[in-house]
Amino acid sequence: MSLKVATTIDQVREAVGRARQAGQRIGFVPTMGALHAGHLSLIRAARADCSFVVVSLFVNPTQFAPGEDYQKYPRTLDADVQACRREEVDLVFAPAADVMYAAQPLTTVHVARLTDVLCGPHRPGHFDGVTTVVAKLFNIVQPDAAYFGQKDAQQAVVIKQMTADLLFPVEIVVCPTVREDDGLAMSSRDAYLSSHERAQAAAIYAALEAAAERVARGERAVTTLVEQITADLEAAGPCKIDYVSIVDPETLQALQRVTGPALVAVAVRIGSTRLIDNLLVDAGGAVGNNNGAQPTGEAQ
Repeated sequence: MSLKVATTIDQVREAVGRARQAGQRIGFVPTMGALHAGHLSLIRAARADCSFVVVSLFVNPTQFAPGEDYQKYPRTLDADVQACRREEVDLVFAPAADVMYAAQPLTTVHVARLTDVLCGPHRPGHFDGVTTVVAKLFNIVQPDAAYFGQKDAQQAVVIKQMTADLLFPVEIVVCPTVREDDGLAMSSRDAYLSSHERAQAAAIYAALEAAAERVARGERAVTTLVEQITADLEAAGPCKIDYVSIVDPETLQALQRVTGPALVAVAVRIGSTRLIDNLLVDAGGAVGNNNGAQPTGEAQ
């Protein structure tokens, strides 16, 4: 089947409806475009699991706070469509903003508590924008499974909670972070970095790995681990650290000690670019590098 590009909700529903009538399993990868290898890994996971794959390309205005990079966010529609064609995607949904939002929408989807930590205080309204647009996309596409990246760990937890609370019959699959050779987590915002900033950004993953090694050697005190990560980041060059946090991977609540699985998460501004990354660690000795096999899970 050749790739179809839809720009309206009716076009999506018609194409997906035909696929469902044919008994096909619908896989969905929501993106903001500017596709890179991380996105392609999600598409490949969907392709492996599902017989009909839908990718959305939509730079969602409601998840950008005032002063953020909505206007300059990379938009590469033609290249993205070609990438989807190479990955044998069945349907691309590339709507305009007025297709997704009425002139004055009055409804927002809000997930409490999980959005009050980590990136939440630093990006007011961001997660409401994410959950609202994902809820809309789930209603439009009605997928059997949707694929998200571990790099955006908080987003994945929030989406799982929303999916469970609103009774969407969608399996949420979280796939491993895809990294550059030096460990930098792939992100569309990496394109903003100058060559010097790009070199400095490699220190983010190095600091996370060093923390994981300290946990493996027996360090349990979160305060000590956070201090060491902060020192490693600051030693790499000028930066503004939004947070260095070690939290429960499911509830996102701060930990005092690492006694089992934990998510080590950071947000760092290098130059004008805000970068996030995380690593799963386990006091039992297993360390998740976010590159290997990652369990998938249904919404819970």
